[in-house]
Amino acid sequence: MRLSAATSAIVIACIALSGCTSSSAETALTVPPASVKTGRLASSQAGMPSAMPTASIPNVDPTPVAAITPPAAVNDPHELAWNGGAQATHAFDGMGTTVGMPMPTERPVAALRPAVDPSVGSSRGYQRLKVYGHRFRDVKPMNFGKVAPRHFAVHGVDVSRWQANIDWPTLRSQGANFAYIKATDGGDHLDPMFRTNWRGAQQAGIRRGAYHFFYWCRTAGEQADWFIRNVPRDPDALPPVIDVEYNHQSGCKMRLSTERVLEKMQVFMDKLEKHYGQRPVIYTAPDFYKDHLRGQFRDYPFWLRSVAAHPSKIYPDRKWAFWQYSGSGLSQGVNGKIDLNVFNGGEDGWHNWVARNTGANSAVASR
Repeated sequence: MRLSAATSAIVIACIALSGCTSSSAETALTVPPASVKTGRLASSQAGMPSAMPTASIPNVDPTPVAAITPPAAVNDPHELAWNGGAQATHAFDGMGTTVGMPMPTERPVAALRPAVDPSVGSSRGYQRLKVYGHRFRDVKPMNFGKVAPRHFAVHGVDVSRWQANIDWPTLRSQGANFAYIKATDGGDHLDPMFRTNWRGAQQAGIRRGAYHFFYWCRTAGEQADWFIRNVPRDPDALPPVIDVEYNHQSGCKMRLSTERVLEKMQVFMDKLEKHYGQRPVIYTAPDFYKDHLRGQFRDYPFWLRSVAAHPSKIYPDRKWAFWQYSGSGLSQGVNGKIDLNVFNGGEDGWHNWVARNTGANSAVASR
């Protein structure tokens, strides 16, 4: 059917007017209202007219508000329970994911580990902690000749209550790669700073071990039981130490025969080795060694005191693991004097020795 010219003109005008109106309406809808820009998308949509033609609304898939606003409990990703940001480790119970990332359900092992040297790997679960060069000083420096303490790569300290409060992280940065900590005397004395020092050394990433000052007027079994009662069985700890020497200030004036000395030492060391799964280290001084220990305990590691000469001159027939070269050391992190030591070997030798002699791979210590 044909339309007249007038009718055609009217139809064309109506179509043009309709197209302009539709275009204007679509343009208005594609500009997000102010409420959307501030994140209140739901309330903006609630105010839209219900009769609005959906065909003219653009296909938009807005990001949900919940996905871009972290829950109040995890506003700071570093404020986890084990970093002190929450009151309990179960603060995130019941939460599945946040922005697609799973929430931890257990305390991560990495957060509990002290600083580890990233350039070296681990073997059989053993962590090779970074070795720091020493910055210690000495009130009474000695000339040890061609082989001096400074020629050794791994330095450490031994401490007791006499060092009072220790800044362990600072002490580590000064070169304390290991620390032997006084634990017990005889069968009834616990060093009052032992537990504090034991925790502090571990938190600073320092290899730690405990030592016992042997009292000759007490049975060896009682002393071993007392040490075991007070020193935790930690698979990462260094082997325990038995400190055997003359104590001229002690009330015990008993001087035993070499046979009795060796017998008592053996009883004590056997009980510790059975409990901790580690062969104890023997610490001694020149006079006691000369009287009782020369040629004895060849299968045990020795820690030798020698503050005036290299150990090879004082103990010519003895292999040693540790050398205490000063009782008058100075270091940042400690007020007053501190004993200084070295390990007999380089960095690789140290890591190998610790891996062999800690209880990390011991069936006894892991039970």
